[in-house]
Amino acid sequence: MTQSIITPIMPQYSDASKILEEARRAHERYLIKQLDSDLEKAIESYIDVIKINPSLSESYYRLASLLLLKGQISVEGALEQCKTAISLEPNNPNAHIYTGYFQCLCGNMEEAEKEFALAISGSGKNSARPRLFLSKVLLNRIQGKSSSVKDVMKFLYYFLSGSMMIMWDCPSLKMFYKFLANDFSVFSYRTLGETFEKMKLFPSALDAYSKGLEKTAQGNLFYQKMGDLSLECNDINSSLECYKRAYNLNPNDREVLIKLATINQTYFPEDTDTTIDYYNSLLEFGVDLDKIYYELGHLYLKKSDKIHAVSAFKLAEEMNPENPYYNNSLAYAYVKAELYDDAIEYYQRAIKINPDAEWTSIVCHALGAIYAEVKENYEAAEATFNAGMVLDPNNIDIQLSLGDLFMSQNDLDKAIKTYCDAIAVDPLNYLTYAKTGLALWEKDYLEEAIVAFHKSIELNPDFEIAQNNLGVVYLDGIGDPKLSLDYFKTAIELNPNYTLAYFNLARAYQAIGNKSEAAQYYQMTIDLNKVTEELSEKDIKDRLHKLFE
Repeated sequence: MTQSIITPIMPQYSDASKILEEARRAHERYLIKQLDSDLEKAIESYIDVIKINPSLSESYYRLASLLLLKGQISVEGALEQCKTAISLEPNNPNAHIYTGYFQCLCGNMEEAEKEFALAISGSGKNSARPRLFLSKVLLNRIQGKSSSVKDVMKFLYYFLSGSMMIMWDCPSLKMFYKFLANDFSVFSYRTLGETFEKMKLFPSALDAYSKGLEKTAQGNLFYQKMGDLSLECNDINSSLECYKRAYNLNPNDREVLIKLATINQTYFPEDTDTTIDYYNSLLEFGVDLDKIYYELGHLYLKKSDKIHAVSAFKLAEEMNPENPYYNNSLAYAYVKAELYDDAIEYYQRAIKINPDAEWTSIVCHALGAIYAEVKENYEAAEATFNAGMVLDPNNIDIQLSLGDLFMSQNDLDKAIKTYCDAIAVDPLNYLTYAKTGLALWEKDYLEEAIVAFHKSIELNPDFEIAQNNLGVVYLDGIGDPKLSLDYFKTAIELNPNYTLAYFNLARAYQAIGNKSEAAQYYQMTIDLNKVTEELSEKDIKDRLHKLFE
């Protein structure tokens, strides 16, 4: 009796078959749900199959399609994988279908036609897919040049036969059914949730989206809907958590990443590093790069990271050099980095583009300040301030800076006129009256200075500088130290670290002969001045010592 010999299945090959089935399921789920986690699982499983059993041709062409989708290999690389699959299993119709598809991507239509024909001959009644693919190739040929009747008839034959035979193509029908069933469930729960949202039944809408999440496993979609709903209800923390879960399921969803970056930047401004990470991830998509670099620049400025801020704004400006806001922000970053010549260049560019008179006036103000305070080029500063005032006559800040410029040059008449012009534009601006009062005081117009300081205090009683300066006018101008005391005291109450107010209060007490109070406040001035360094310590000590000479 002859004993049959049964060749045992190698354990590792059996494992490969199981992993291949897992890869197919993950691949199928990805095609239906488009979840990045399924894509990664399929790729990982196909690679494991090849490691365990390199003779399974299916792993090569399916892996090639997924790696090409992720951009990890070129079309030529995918074709090489298909050649390996065909060498292992020359009659595998799917290997020829994938090869034909990749040949189409390369523009090799004749080679693609051959591959689809081979797939048809090896598929029998399940040849619907290669027939339809071949009809597409033939249609491109017909559209690309003058076609013969034979070409048209050939196209019609493969198109019609493929359309009819789809009913016998079990893999295609199976996938179609799954697509249809999943899409119907997604559509149902999504529509139900959106209907509840329109009716303002937010808890019911949230419940519908939660059930959709549970029944369809379309996490990316339903977490987004839940995040949108939470945001509409001003539940920021829940919204952020939902978007994070959606992003974890599909890191390739750019819209979710934009929402994460925007919410984190708006509602969690202290968490700058996380927002920067989100924007850096957005850079990988290669879309709207200039806008992303612009946002990154502001975030780096917030961290006082001047080098990265300049780099980010520079990249944004290089991508869109005619954008005035990019030029302005780059100039500001250069100011922070104390690169003033570069700042001047880009402020000038922003002004030249001039998208809006009011906005450009603000840029003129910034540029004028550099000319005045850094370069000490007073002519350029005055011209720039004037240009800004022409653009926006209602820009009080630039008028005050022009007045300050005249004050620094001791041109009191021009300073007073400029401050008064600012008062005419905005008669309720307390700072304008305070600056006018100071210029009038310097000009020895004492009564007018008192009126101006009183008006400033009337508009803003908490403005300690006006309180102090009015006290100085009464003390040194009018010669009424008793009347000045209350103003100095009020200035100190408003700002306990106001060194100059302590000094002036000490002088007022000295003037009325109250040496003990004067000494006390001179000593307090010395103590504060060690921190603020506003005054000459020698001058304060000399006054303190003279009290008791």
